[in-house]
Amino acid sequence: MDDGWRLTHLGRLLGHAMRRFDERVLQLMAHNVEVPLALSNLAARSQVSAAHIHITRHLALEGSRLTELARSAGMSKQAMGDLVDQCEAWGLVAREPDQRDARSRLVRFTPTGLAWLQAFRDAVAQAEAEFRTEVGQDVATVVTIGLEAYASGGLEPPPRQART
Repeated sequence: MDDGWRLTHLGRLLGHAMRRFDERVLQLMAHNVEVPLALSNLAARSQVSAAHIHITRHLALEGSRLTELARSAGMSKQAMGDLVDQCEAWGLVAREPDQRDARSRLVRFTPTGLAWLQAFRDAVAQAEAEFRTEVGQDVATVVTIGLEAYASGGLEPPPRQART
């Protein structure tokens, strides 16, 4: 029985590509002079992981409740709480009272966190440019369009059938 498919199926390739991309982004951030030195050192020593990027990707600029942040990142509230605790200790985020609900707290970027977010944006742009250079502009465009279509496929309900 041929089992080569286990190494080359789309899901595995997507996983490898995502890990490679995230590792490159963290590497670029570790060498970005705009990133505070302590955070740069954490990234350089692999203390910041792809899991920490979930906060960078999903935290709304106006702040998010922990439950919203966890849902958006596809994580449990407890796991997200642990990440927020770490990011809070590093000075990236702070928990503040939610003006809409006194029982809730919002997680917000600190000024250091906003600098981190800008460094993340710059690193993503550079990693995307490197991807386009490596695979070619045409392939990169097709991959991007295909991934956008595939990723959004499960988010929208199917169109309603007209009753006849």
